[in-house]
Amino acid sequence: MNCRFCENTLEHVFIDLGKSPLANSYVKYEDVNKPELTYPLRAFVCSKCFLVQLEEYESPKNIFTEYAYMSSYSKSMLKHVKDFVDDSIERFHLNSNSNITEIASNDGYLLQFFKNKNIPCYGIEPALNVAKIAEKKGIKTVTKFFSTQTAEELSKNDKKSDLLIAFNVLPHTPVLNDFVKGLKIMLKEKGVAVIQFSAYLLPFLQNIEFDTVYHEHFSFFSVYTLEKIFSTYGLTIFDIEEQTIHGGSMRIYLKHEGNNSIKVSSNVTNQIKKEIENGINKLETYMKFQKKIDKLKAEIWEFFLNAKNKNIVGYGAAAKATTLLNYCGIDKNILPYVVDLNPYKQNRFLPGTQIPIYDSKKIFETKPDYILILAWNLKDEIMEQMKEITKWGGKFITFIPKVQKY
Repeated sequence: MNCRFCENTLEHVFIDLGKSPLANSYVKYEDVNKPELTYPLRAFVCSKCFLVQLEEYESPKNIFTEYAYMSSYSKSMLKHVKDFVDDSIERFHLNSNSNITEIASNDGYLLQFFKNKNIPCYGIEPALNVAKIAEKKGIKTVTKFFSTQTAEELSKNDKKSDLLIAFNVLPHTPVLNDFVKGLKIMLKEKGVAVIQFSAYLLPFLQNIEFDTVYHEHFSFFSVYTLEKIFSTYGLTIFDIEEQTIHGGSMRIYLKHEGNNSIKVSSNVTNQIKKEIENGINKLETYMKFQKKIDKLKAEIWEFFLNAKNKNIVGYGAAAKATTLLNYCGIDKNILPYVVDLNPYKQNRFLPGTQIPIYDSKKIFETKPDYILILAWNLKDEIMEQMKEITKWGGKFITFIPKVQKY
């Protein structure tokens, strides 16, 4: 296997989590107890450019054409993107003459806030089921995967962007170089691209976020590596912002390298310096990480053994739940059910473990001793939503970056 950016041969396994099913391949009732397809879940690190990447066992078409994740079910995410829209309108002087494009626009959760301000916008979203929801909101959506070809087709139809947005999609892109070429094509001469992703290596390493490794996350990034990738294709990172959403995300602002109207912020060099200080460009940083995961797994099992007479259920049928539960060997005998607000996931079963997924009302019927917050990136939102469990002495628990009770 070669690096998907620099073509260097990948020889160094960063993380090995055994075999796991596709994280969002939720099991239907009629398929329970049937064998599921599983694939090796391993991440490699490139010794040349330090891009962390997974093997491509399944094509994006099979993973994303029908997709279970819908951003509108998170109140914190909606607030996050509304703030982004408001800030962008002011910072980049956007108005009714601007053209906004979002790649991987999901169910229109972000673009609806531009639409409400009467600023022209459209989305590019390959998942037909969620694209239909966006269309019902009045948001024009091109149902295609983003690529150089898609960018060229849209550019010919006067669809180039003043603001090009790609939130939580870059890690899901196996053909990385083609994707970045497409960004270059889509961007107007004075346009700005904003890339945001949660697969950011610095908090990942610091908080042992191994559960964010799953097959649809093809790559994990540092600013150190992304600067090399974007500059190869004539794009310059002019600013960055660390975000708390999704347990720690990175927002990157891009311009054409020839656009001298926008100055490069010192935030960029400062962040790269910070990453280097934390060993982002040293193989030894990656080679010792597996031991941290194994230690955390042992702590998780210690919790379950000590709480064997307690009723424990899960909250959040997220992709990260599939990784954590399968790697740790936690099944429905240990965790009888998980709840989720997304109706698409309800009355299905988590991949691999086949733990049933219910509406959150189930918790108030069974009154568990502990709620294991599997979607720990939404911990505060979930704890506020479920605060009534304290009436019967219920407690919350998270496993990342350590076993912690609340």
